[in-house]
Amino acid sequence: MTRIQAIRGTKDLLGDELARWRFLEETVRAVAERSGYEEIRTPIFESTDLFSRSIGTDTDIVQKEMYTFPDRKGRSLTLRPEGTASVVRAFLENHLARERPIAKVYYIGPMFRYERPQKGRFRQFHQFGTEVLGPEDAFYDAETIAVFHSILGSVGLGDLTVRLGSVGDESCRPAYVERLSAYLRGRREDLSEISRERLERNPLRVLDSKEEEDRAVVREAPSILEDLCDSCAKHLDEVRRALDRAGIPHALDAGLVRGLDYYTRTVFEIHHDRLGAQSALGGGGRYDRLAEDLGGPRTPGVGFSAGMERIVSVAEELAIRWEMPRELRILVAPLSERASEEVLPILLRLRARWRADGSARPRNLKTVLKQANREGAGLLLLLGGEESAPGSALVKRLDSGEQENILLDRLEERIEEIASRIAAPGAARKE
Repeated sequence: MTRIQAIRGTKDLLGDELARWRFLEETVRAVAERSGYEEIRTPIFESTDLFSRSIGTDTDIVQKEMYTFPDRKGRSLTLRPEGTASVVRAFLENHLARERPIAKVYYIGPMFRYERPQKGRFRQFHQFGTEVLGPEDAFYDAETIAVFHSILGSVGLGDLTVRLGSVGDESCRPAYVERLSAYLRGRREDLSEISRERLERNPLRVLDSKEEEDRAVVREAPSILEDLCDSCAKHLDEVRRALDRAGIPHALDAGLVRGLDYYTRTVFEIHHDRLGAQSALGGGGRYDRLAEDLGGPRTPGVGFSAGMERIVSVAEELAIRWEMPRELRILVAPLSERASEEVLPILLRLRARWRADGSARPRNLKTVLKQANREGAGLLLLLGGEESAPGSALVKRLDSGEQENILLDRLEERIEEIASRIAAPGAARKE
């Protein structure tokens, strides 16, 4: 019988790799929650209309990359390819605007796009991000960038630069699109085939092309920054000044448009200066019309997203070691048949506070020590045998070899004291 394997473009997370992911997830949660964001979890699949109306029917995501299927009633459903549209849908559907004038949320979870699998890019991939819904002042654009910058710094990624741009709004973007279209039509023969198609549907998408022949054309394209209306220019200037005051390095990038149609005004990416051409770690921007496009009232918004596979891959490339907090592990081992009866009650007591494991099968001390070291236990708790006194357990520290007999009725109290000297906070450090 043929062995079933994971689908191409997906992967299992196990062992040390999973530990690194948990470190990244917990860092995202810690930074976001300290910044006043609350976690939100949205469904993995949504109505296809949600993404076609928000992301844009002319984008590669909608045209080529979405996992779309009919349910048993013939309704078109799609596995979410990104997080923002679902968050805005949830904001509107759950009437969050009634509860708070400003909603600040973060998310962590899987997304799905049918792309060619490669290093750091999968068909089931994972993103984290934040969204702020309600305010339109530039402070929240800068805060969003700062939160992302803080997360990256907290996992050991320095040498960061924010690339900042603007795509204008409904007042000034149409005039720029006309000017850009005229320029691109004059260079049509120099464009790739896919950019010629995009030129007819959405000229801004050409600016986002990764094709080499297109990059040469784009470098000489007119800048939208020259066509911004006074309001959009002022907004961009306010974002820049806020970043300056926060000490966050940034540079204007006139060609930055991002890959989704819902952006207005601010767009940004954060890059690592030592990663060469593929230096982007994630990005985002403002989307003041998205709620309206989804049938709700006008609700300004701004957010960012980043691929977890990308961040993990970059940390490995830069030899940054992520260490989870050293959670105390306790191995309970009986050295006699009589002591076996005490194992489960003691395990249940210990598991109320710590990670504890063991079995009722008596073994010799040498075998138990090998198991404890293999499993990374911090403490070994021995029951019965010559090592422990009646009514007590011998508790042995595996790092220092120190050991002492502890009365069973004082077990938790004494282990708490020992644990305070063993456990340490997680950290990111350069190898």
